[in-house]
Amino acid sequence: MTDQVPDRPARWWRKQRAQDRDSRVQRGVALRAFIYIFGTHIIAGWVMLLFYLGGHANK
Repeated sequence: MTDQVPDRPARWWRKQRAQDRDSRVQRGVALRAFIYIFGTHIIAGWVMLLFYLGGHANK
């Protein structure tokens, strides 16, 4: 006699893992976008500072 274990918990676990994976992907995309935007602003600020200092240099 074999015990039949319902596969319902396994389905729930697979569904939960898929949701966790999706949320991790979304967090990764949001973090990457934040880093890119922040980095772009830092570079733009540096370039603006260089132009400002270059414009006010004694020639």
